[in-house]
Amino acid sequence: MSRLPRIELNPVRASMVAQPSEYVWSSYQINALGKVSNLCTPHCLYTALGINDTERQATYRRLFTSHVEGELLEEIRAATQSGMALGNDRFKSELTSLTGRRLHTLPPGRKLGWRKS
Repeated sequence: MSRLPRIELNPVRASMVAQPSEYVWSSYQINALGKVSNLCTPHCLYTALGINDTERQATYRRLFTSHVEGELLEEIRAATQSGMALGNDRFKSELTSLTGRRLHTLPPGRKLGWRKS
């Protein structure tokens, strides 16, 4: 369920719409607002959000109240894609000491003066 807000918010992040409910191809209108559709069947994780439709819809809407945006989202994506640690320099240094593995990216290219003997 944690991925649904990210997926449903992609059109918002892409500036296609202001709210996920405005995107016609989103299941947000069905899951959060109770719109009737024959195209969408409830996932078992969705049905576990509450004992009735009203409770499930309210719980689903709450999933969208604390989503990650902006610079933090980009940092999370970059760390995930590169397999590096996410945190401040002190945290990364401590992890490097504990694991013996470099957990921060290096600038592209070789070090200056690498050909000198």
